[in-house]
Amino acid sequence: MSSCIVFFSFFSLFLSASAAPIHISLFTTLPRSEQPLQRLARLASAAVARAAHLKNGKNTPPSTAPLFPFNGAYTVSLSFGTPPQSIPMIIDTGSSFSWFPCTKRYVCRNCSSSAISSFLPKQSSSARFLGCMNPKCGWLHKPFDPKSSCRDCQLSPRANCTQICPPYIILYGLGSTGGVAMVETLTMPHGKIEGFLVGCSLFSSNQPAGVVGFGKGVSSLPSQLGLRKFSYCHVSHKFDNSPKSSFLTMDSDSDSGTKTAELSYTPLLKNPARDGDGNSVLADYYYVGLRRIVVGGRKVEVSYQDLVPDSGGNGGTIVDSGSTFVYMNKAVFEAVYDAFSEQVKGYKRAAEVEGATGLRPCFDITGHKDLKMPEMELHFKGGAEMVLPLENYFFVVDDGEKSVLCLTVVTDDTLLGPDLVGGPSVILGNFLMQNFHVEYDLRNERFGFRQQSCS
Repeated sequence: MSSCIVFFSFFSLFLSASAAPIHISLFTTLPRSEQPLQRLARLASAAVARAAHLKNGKNTPPSTAPLFPFNGAYTVSLSFGTPPQSIPMIIDTGSSFSWFPCTKRYVCRNCSSSAISSFLPKQSSSARFLGCMNPKCGWLHKPFDPKSSCRDCQLSPRANCTQICPPYIILYGLGSTGGVAMVETLTMPHGKIEGFLVGCSLFSSNQPAGVVGFGKGVSSLPSQLGLRKFSYCHVSHKFDNSPKSSFLTMDSDSDSGTKTAELSYTPLLKNPARDGDGNSVLADYYYVGLRRIVVGGRKVEVSYQDLVPDSGGNGGTIVDSGSTFVYMNKAVFEAVYDAFSEQVKGYKRAAEVEGATGLRPCFDITGHKDLKMPEMELHFKGGAEMVLPLENYFFVVDDGEKSVLCLTVVTDDTLLGPDLVGGPSVILGNFLMQNFHVEYDLRNERFGFRQQSCS
């Protein structure tokens, strides 16, 4: 209730007041005041909350932009408005709607970042609030009935109706945001895209930066730009405010049917679940066919029901750039946990770190120079295999006196997380994809990857 009061209060104040690829940088940072255990605990909790949100969420030349690490995710700076205003936004393949902090009066609760970049509509001659009768209003609100939602427009000529699209409130696991929808000009290196649907957020919780949705929905950036392919390379992030960056590449070439050199591909799958009207549910997500998990050369016994979505939409694996760590449901996690617990020898368990972070297993590696840990492999439908470097599934916590190595996989009870039911069984987060070039080939419905240095 208090959020709604804040929202409408600020809403009232606001109303009164070429062939070469395009490359955009991606960033990530974390508050310097956080201690290592606090960081891991916060990210583990956020990963479980993010999983709860995802599980319940039922022809221009290529472009490239810098991609930077930010708060366990990655941001890209996009230019909106006339003249253009550059706004850093978190790239999120697990959602489709894009929004940015809006106005100088932007309120962000529980946000550690003091410098929040806001878009200022009053400084843009192309800023327009989204009209209630505009079909794009239905992209944001589903189901949407203009007759009941746009009553003012039913009482006056449609051309003269000034009623705007109803405000939005969006949940992101631990975070949330609310605002009003607008259409604005998005400036890309190859030209301008007018009428881009984007949210003008007036308040948020735990969301210090905006979000650009790269999901499969109609409101996503790939859909609005007509992308046939996009790819990025996740520079390694150690949660240390490093200014390193990599690149996000967007390609709208209708002839982009060839495979990228040295990439291994697996098909993008569809979740078979349908709602009462026959519409696909969980359709925004990028499902891949994870068929086998191998630890130390041994196949982990995971049931078929967990790896393949059933008719109700439960099970399967998605790729989510907005999640930091890997999420696995209890059955899959326990099998992987047992595999590591049985194979790791010569290191004491760090029970106190496991209790503080919610991650497990954790091992005390103080004084050990040469680490010996089982290799982890993911095998996908079509034969693609992802052999993971140790640093992509383990994280070292070092307080100066003791060094502890923790498996960066969370499950339902991580730090008393909720008991999650339904939705994907496995969510592959961005930590797992560090120093991998990954490609979403939308035209050919396949997901590609190769290991490489992303710096």
